[in-house]
Amino acid sequence: MVSDDIKIKPLQRQKVCVIGAGMAGLASARELRREGHDVTVLEQSGDVGGQWRYDPRTDGDDPLGGAAAPVKVHSSMYASLRLISARENMGFTDFQFAPKDGRDGRRFPGHREVYLYLKDFCAAFGLMASVRLNTSVVRVALAPGPTRRWTVRSVDLGKCHGADEEEEEVFDAVVVANGHYSQPRLPSIEGMEAWRGRQVRSHSYRVAEPFRGEVVVVVGCGESGKDIAMEVRRVAKEVHLVAKSMEEVTQGLAKVLSKYSASVHLQLHVERLCEDGRVVFGDGSSVFADTIIYCTGYNYTFPFLDTEGAVTVDDNRVGPLFEHVFPPSLAPSLSFIGIPIKVFAPWFFEAQAKWVAQVLSGKRTLPSEEEMMRSVEEYYHAREMAGAPKKYTHDVSLFDTTYIDEFGSKYCDFPGVEKWRYELLLSSFVNMLDNLETFRDEYKDSDSIRNSVEEWHLSAQQAQATAAPAATKKQSQ
Repeated sequence: MVSDDIKIKPLQRQKVCVIGAGMAGLASARELRREGHDVTVLEQSGDVGGQWRYDPRTDGDDPLGGAAAPVKVHSSMYASLRLISARENMGFTDFQFAPKDGRDGRRFPGHREVYLYLKDFCAAFGLMASVRLNTSVVRVALAPGPTRRWTVRSVDLGKCHGADEEEEEVFDAVVVANGHYSQPRLPSIEGMEAWRGRQVRSHSYRVAEPFRGEVVVVVGCGESGKDIAMEVRRVAKEVHLVAKSMEEVTQGLAKVLSKYSASVHLQLHVERLCEDGRVVFGDGSSVFADTIIYCTGYNYTFPFLDTEGAVTVDDNRVGPLFEHVFPPSLAPSLSFIGIPIKVFAPWFFEAQAKWVAQVLSGKRTLPSEEEMMRSVEEYYHAREMAGAPKKYTHDVSLFDTTYIDEFGSKYCDFPGVEKWRYELLLSSFVNMLDNLETFRDEYKDSDSIRNSVEEWHLSAQQAQATAAPAATKKQSQ
């Protein structure tokens, strides 16, 4: 049974609103339509693709790149960004991310190739018929009445210029798929507000040229921090890359630091910022810097969503969510797709969306609200006992295959991830740790990976050749 004794008739057609037309939103739209639902996808930008749709604009009027929600520019992509996951691990189950003639065929392509792939996916399955572009969602809240439905208020950015021109619609269910790589998470450093230099977020970083000749401090040693530091060092006078601890210094990063020792320097922790332009590090050393780039992650944010406290974001924990998808007290009419990180995407989003679509149609049922809430609490407790900080609640490790595969088999009879894909994932990860500067272009596959990749290329190309006409025929039926 579903929560609050609200039952859905078997195979019922629901009117569903999907918020966002990025990777998670398109996965949701496709699965919902397959299940027979009436789907409307609301997308604030002028095209599908979400984060993968590169936008040269930035939140320029906010030097910290949109510290207050919501940001004005959704995309955080920088011009040179390339994947850190192999394309062989990044496709939909029946529409693989195969290279196309005349396009970026590299194993680790640039961001535009992912955008074009999502456009291809959208076209192959006729999803644009359900997508409403240039539509900003202003508010989502429970509609008045005896049945649980949702009022969605939106603005057509191509026509409207004021809140009095909002459009209001009522839906049976809402799927939130707005992504979580837009709202910057900023550290708290003494002296930030008084420091005289330029402070920007990686969210607003696009190209290195504006930092030519400068002394730049890059705070954050994650993938984007290392990427940006290596790019900026080509034009900057000096780059100081700040890590939390030496544990973040991989062999690959050590090679980069050694190779470019004259211009790239490792620092541990920023102690404070001084009004005279100095950046003081944890060991007491300091440097006069022109710019600080904060590469310190992103926050989950849903400024349009009003659940009267039923769903909150606390230290980057979105909850309570049963299996990172359904809030127990509002299930199944409200769901979230794409919340977990470190998963096979879009494979995992596809599995989540299939589950949501089948629950809404009545093909599958959820546990009671009490059982779902108990499951969430047990999960929180297990994470706490394991020493995982609250902000990592949705960090689902790619290398723990148990959760990913069990989710698919348990909730929607989804195929498991093949063994060779995990082998490729691990091989790529190890290569990245050892060869940070070259891993995307220089790699050596084992015989098993090479054979599997060759088979994948053949089957993927054959599948894509037939996907479009098959999808078109199905949509016309």
